[in-house]
Amino acid sequence: MDTNDKLAIEERIVKMLKTVYDPEIPVNIYDLGLVYKVDVQDNGETTIDMTLTAPNCPAADFIMEDVRQKVDSVEGVKGATVNLVFEPEWNKDMMSEEAKLELGFL
Repeated sequence: MDTNDKLAIEERIVKMLKTVYDPEIPVNIYDLGLVYKVDVQDNGETTIDMTLTAPNCPAADFIMEDVRQKVDSVEGVKGATVNLVFEPEWNKDMMSEEAKLELGFL
């Protein structure tokens, strides 16, 4: 798999991640800045490092499984691993401008 193939897969993954929402927040997890890393290997194995808005988020299991299933369904992905990380700690500055506008932070 060459660099262009990986970039195309990453673009499809980002598009898919934008369909995942925390049930309590009307903004997708990607625009919230919860996705820290998308790593596509040459064999199509993909690793996602992400966090949550709060360590004790009651929807954590739901969100993580939604991410795994949706990324796993992306063309070119041969398997998805989702790692929950809390470093760096999430804050509202990590949100996209669109997310800040949607949530009234601008």
